[in-house]
Amino acid sequence: MSSCSHRPARASISSRTTRTAAAPSAPSSQPAIPDVEGEGNPGRAAKEAAMARVAARASASAPAVVQPDRAARSRRAPEGTPLIYVVMCLLAGGAVMVYSASSGTTVVQGGDGMGFLTKYVVYAALGFVAMHWIARTPLDRVLRMTGPLLAVSMALLFAVKVPGLGVSVNGAQRWLGAGPLQFQPSEIAKLALVLYAARFLAERPRGLRTIKDLLPLGIVVISSVGLVLLQPDLGTALVIIFTMGAMLVAAGVPWPWIWTLGGCGAFLVSLYSLSAPYRRARLTTFLNPWDHAADAGFQSVQGQIAIGSGGVVGRGLGQSVQKIFYLPEAHTDFILAIIGEELGLLGIFGLIVLYGAFAWAGLRIAQQAKGRYAALLAGGLTSLVLCQASLNLFAVLGLAPLTGVPLPFISYGSTNLVVLLAATGLLINVARGGSVHLRAVTQGPDAQRSTADADDLRDRRRGDSRARGAGARGGRRAAG
Repeated sequence: MSSCSHRPARASISSRTTRTAAAPSAPSSQPAIPDVEGEGNPGRAAKEAAMARVAARASASAPAVVQPDRAARSRRAPEGTPLIYVVMCLLAGGAVMVYSASSGTTVVQGGDGMGFLTKYVVYAALGFVAMHWIARTPLDRVLRMTGPLLAVSMALLFAVKVPGLGVSVNGAQRWLGAGPLQFQPSEIAKLALVLYAARFLAERPRGLRTIKDLLPLGIVVISSVGLVLLQPDLGTALVIIFTMGAMLVAAGVPWPWIWTLGGCGAFLVSLYSLSAPYRRARLTTFLNPWDHAADAGFQSVQGQIAIGSGGVVGRGLGQSVQKIFYLPEAHTDFILAIIGEELGLLGIFGLIVLYGAFAWAGLRIAQQAKGRYAALLAGGLTSLVLCQASLNLFAVLGLAPLTGVPLPFISYGSTNLVVLLAATGLLINVARGGSVHLRAVTQGPDAQRSTADADDLRDRRRGDSRARGAGARGGRRAAG
């Protein structure tokens, strides 16, 4: 009777120990029970059941440490897929239209009709390599590369104006290089400025209340824009200005300061536009291009003729007339006019839909980004592409003065295409969960204070949960 009465008590103690998993079993004054197999030995069965419960709890809790990361990756991974599809569609359309817009004129001039298409494909391949590498590069490393990249881009902008280094094309000195190997430093500067602005604004989540807070960013942006305007390249300067404005809005800068900065920028751009005769001619031509159809308004008029000739469905792919020595820069800045002539208004509408899809995908990536830096970076890169596309669309359609901005992913342009694909790689990086915690960035006092407050709140919650857990275990012991 004695031994039979002790065995259930032993099993009960073991059960309570495994449930709490934190408090050791109290020493028993009863004699040790021999471990004998067979029926009538409930102690061994209780031990095995307890060990099974402990193992089950361990196996269930172990994946819980990594499961959120896997779930987060599975949720975020598809976010970059729509962006890739959109870019692939734009590149495919760009390759077709570059060949269509350039082959006829090139053959008539005695060149290779596939020449510009071949170069477009080569630069697209280089851009894909850059996109693949950047998409897999940790954003912490991208953050560390921002300063050197900005310094190099500024040095290259200076080098463009150095006699013997800068290459002049159509009266504008915007390129560096020799022979066919040329690149445009202002395109690199656009990407570097977005990276720098994202880092600067992420470091100051609450400290953007006065102009003084924005002074370092303003000095860098104004210096870069000034060097770009000296080339001269008003179109790229406007893309930079509009992109920086969009990033300030996304960063939460007060609207009065944004309106003030926007007004000052508009005033300075107006002064610059009126400072040279050919720039003043662009403004008057924009107001009424048909009055200047033989000189300053020639390109605008020929572009409007091309779009009007296409109608709703277009003449047919490859059937453009305006591209044969009528429309200048048909495969670069005015490729949209060839799209309108050959594919009609439906082709232009389809292109606008693709840019809208790019905007949706990019802004969705920014909305779901991990951390302030990643969100600002994604928003800035998306704004960069959209601002450039909008300026080109407005200029070709006669809604804005000509600025010489290429159509993103569509127009022939070596540096622009590679840089835009690199920017797409950064967007894919953010979409796949790339992040930079603010600890990796030099934080301001406000950011440090907010981080400390969050840590204190998290510690208090953990303390409350421990207290509740201890109370529950005490209640179970009392009930047992």
